[in-house]
Amino acid sequence: MAKVFLKDVQKVYDNGFAAVKGASLDIADKEFMVIVGPSGCGKTTTLRMIAGLEEISGGTITIGSRVVNDVPPKDRDIAMVFQNYALYPHMTVFQNLAFSLKLRKYPKAEIKKRVSEVAEMLDISSQLDKKPKALSGGQRQRVALGRAIVRNPAAFLFDEPLSNLDAKLRVTTRAELKALHRRLNTTSIYVTHDQAEAMTLGDRICVMYNGEIQQVAAPMEVYDKPVNRFVAGFLGTPPMNFLKGKISSSDGKNVFILTDGDIVELKNDNGQLKSYMEKEMVLGVRPEHFTVEPFAGQSNNGIKSQVNVVEPLGDRKDVYMSSRSGQKFIANLDPHTAIDVDHQVTMYIDINKAHIFEPGETGKNITISKN
Repeated sequence: MAKVFLKDVQKVYDNGFAAVKGASLDIADKEFMVIVGPSGCGKTTTLRMIAGLEEISGGTITIGSRVVNDVPPKDRDIAMVFQNYALYPHMTVFQNLAFSLKLRKYPKAEIKKRVSEVAEMLDISSQLDKKPKALSGGQRQRVALGRAIVRNPAAFLFDEPLSNLDAKLRVTTRAELKALHRRLNTTSIYVTHDQAEAMTLGDRICVMYNGEIQQVAAPMEVYDKPVNRFVAGFLGTPPMNFLKGKISSSDGKNVFILTDGDIVELKNDNGQLKSYMEKEMVLGVRPEHFTVEPFAGQSNNGIKSQVNVVEPLGDRKDVYMSSRSGQKFIANLDPHTAIDVDHQVTMYIDINKAHIFEPGETGKNITISKN
């Protein structure tokens, strides 16, 4: 077990493309860190640099007390689980699990003991004599996990390991992975584009975009206090709504005036909005923070809207709406709410949970604490 530390790590390819731009990340011993972001953001490249499968262009990577920049992958004391399982098709499950131990010349008795323990832990003891082609996708994933666990490494690296599983199996395997981490108590770094995996698995999550780390924090802190518009829009299903307008003052109170003319009264800001007065900004509201009834003390914070689509989902209704100027947004409403397509309604915002962002895809969130 070991901490992993990245300091100003870069990856620039020969053609000049910068895949990772000065990433710094401190992963604690025994922590489950999830690196999440859209395709092409640099998350897998970062993981491969930690593993030693990709040469770094700058910075340092430390595993435990060793700087491993020039250490070969086999000597970094890490184990990696790949998206495509990477099992040897001509070997049995037992042989796949035992392979790395044989390379390290472990005694036969020790190999058998370790493989048996891991197979029992992952509930694949009955599959040891089978070859990968005879296994289901979920069983192959367990073998891939077992092959990493049997080595007892200082850190586990996971490269989108659940992406080839069907939706139902992905959910159950996700829960098993979380329980397995608690049992093994080993430092784990997990890469995914799936925000649900990030939110449910990570002790902390690292959000990447365009080769840069945007935010590192506990899952609910990232969800409730996104540092910028990209993070806010990436986490959440459906994503956060973004409504254009400007900050102004009315009757001595700070307000957000939407391009439609609707006015939303802002909460007490302790002065941080002063420098943004009369500037074009973006109001961010999560779908669950809309309702057709005013929130307590917020009867002025309504947007006149038209209902375009209603999606009943059992536990809620996702209602797709447009404001008078055509700004689109989505509200999560109680499933029994009487609302239908083409209805003209006023949608109320819980302003205590809304955010204001600077314009641009990574515009700063000006409403969260700087602490």
